[in-house]
Amino acid sequence: MAEVRDAETDEELEELLRFLRDARGFDFTGYKRSSLGRRIRKRMSDVDIHSYADYRDLLETSAEEFGALFNTILINVTSIFRDPDAWTFLEREVVPDLLAGLGPEEEIRVWSAGCSSGEEAYSLAIMFAEALGLDECLKRVKIYGTDVDEEALREARSALYTAKDLEALSAELREKYFEQNGTQFGFRPDMRRRVIFGRHDVTRDAPISRLDLLVCRNTLMYFNVEAQAQIIDRFHFALRERGFLFLGKAEMLLNDAERFEVVSMRQRVFRRQPGDAGPPYQPAPLKIRAGSGMELRSVARHRQLRDLMLDTLPLAAIAVDVDGTVVLINSHARVQFGLTASDCGRLFQDLEISYRPVELRSLIEQVKHERRTLRVNRVERRMGEDIQYYDIAIQPLSGTDGMPSATIITFTDVTALTQLKAEVKRVREDLETAYEELQSTNEELETTNEELQSSIEELETTNEELQSTNEELETTNEELQSGNEELETMNDEMRIRTEELDEARAFLEGVMSSVAAGVIVLDADMKVKSWNRGAIELWGLRADEVLDQAFFKLDFGLPTDELRPIIQKCLETGKRTEQVGVSAVSRIGRSIVCNIVCSPFAGHKGGVVFLMEEARESEV
Repeated sequence: MAEVRDAETDEELEELLRFLRDARGFDFTGYKRSSLGRRIRKRMSDVDIHSYADYRDLLETSAEEFGALFNTILINVTSIFRDPDAWTFLEREVVPDLLAGLGPEEEIRVWSAGCSSGEEAYSLAIMFAEALGLDECLKRVKIYGTDVDEEALREARSALYTAKDLEALSAELREKYFEQNGTQFGFRPDMRRRVIFGRHDVTRDAPISRLDLLVCRNTLMYFNVEAQAQIIDRFHFALRERGFLFLGKAEMLLNDAERFEVVSMRQRVFRRQPGDAGPPYQPAPLKIRAGSGMELRSVARHRQLRDLMLDTLPLAAIAVDVDGTVVLINSHARVQFGLTASDCGRLFQDLEISYRPVELRSLIEQVKHERRTLRVNRVERRMGEDIQYYDIAIQPLSGTDGMPSATIITFTDVTALTQLKAEVKRVREDLETAYEELQSTNEELETTNEELQSSIEELETTNEELQSTNEELETTNEELQSGNEELETMNDEMRIRTEELDEARAFLEGVMSSVAAGVIVLDADMKVKSWNRGAIELWGLRADEVLDQAFFKLDFGLPTDELRPIIQKCLETGKRTEQVGVSAVSRIGRSIVCNIVCSPFAGHKGGVVFLMEEARESEV
């Protein structure tokens, strides 16, 4: 029973792979079933589905699930100069040998197959720029980067990487080849134009030809032996004689010594041996029905007429067969896109028109699988300072058996129409803007007119108020003049009184200074208000040290606490006290007897005046 279930599971997996191939054009039938099944089951587990049949139902109803599945299957692991030792060997040993085998003007063609997000392709560009010099590299080197993952290719085309992505680069190389754009770094534009990205399936699509170096690292390991053999056949066809093949650490060529010479098994570098490569595809020969000479001439005339009609079509047209080879370029296409008749027979992906002004290779693949015409409108193409616009139609051509036999691409020049539409749109927008501005201006004028009328009325009212205010000001001015005269009179009086007070003060100070005895005047709070020269000479304290100080807190030779009863008696009686002798210490530290008389301070209730004098020896 377990064997039956395993067989059923394997068949369901194969049916799912065929569905992916038919529905989306991704052919995974050449991949190793063990790793492929493991990754698909991981995605099924993420969406909580347990059978391949149920998962196919989900894919049929959810377009987003395809992207999630492909991201799981196609593991995009890459970085700038991944495996530095291998790249160093390539730079020092392989590139000089490659360049020595080419002429000084020959083009150098490089293919990075399975390039993922582009780091490998840009690593190749940096390596050749360092080997040749920037100008020579821009003239000679053309690098193709391909992958089956469109999302990875979009990231590669953007050429934007974080500082972490560029850690393998030295600061000098990063500054030389990358330009900072916000938090990211962009590959320099002139070198970016030498790197061409496109979708390519190494198991199905025709290889890029005439290569000098083919890099396919850690991609073959995902395929089974049969698929690997087919891919190596394609790689052998793609390389020129003595061209180099650079594989990954997990891949090697052990049984292909007749076609590939080992350059370095350690670094997985091989070289194509001389000899005929042979085409990877053999198209079926054209079958012509036997007939009379008249019939053959008729067929030739019809073919000539058909070719002439196609060549003179008023639209640019290019036809590509199922193998990707250009089979027709009409005269308009040759003129408009700089193509020549010799470009017929070349691979379409080798022509610039395949990716500029729009990526056509993926659209051709989509047309092949979906068997319907696709249109891309108003594609912009820059020609120096000029801009052209095209409507592009990609149409499948089917043979008598109903199978796709070719794809025809037509370019309709809609530059004049696009410019006219843009001009009409611009004029319409200008008219709408002008009309809106006119309406707004009209409304503003009306509003301004109303505001002006209101302002005139306010000005008239203000004028009347100003006249009234002027009259009031004149009256006030007269009053101020009168008051000024009064103030001048008062000022004169004050000046006279001040002079009188100054004279009185000078007189009093003269009197106080002339008194030989010490005189101290206290206010009602017992604070010193006057301290004459006699007090200074007696006690040694200056007037500025004691003025407004509490008398009883002063520390000098006179015992102030013994004077409290005298002051109290003087205040109670309101009369001068009798002379009292108090023991004290003079300013020079000599013990003396100080005769003190306390009198009420007339005009200051509560104040007293002390008269102090040192007693003579006869009085002691």
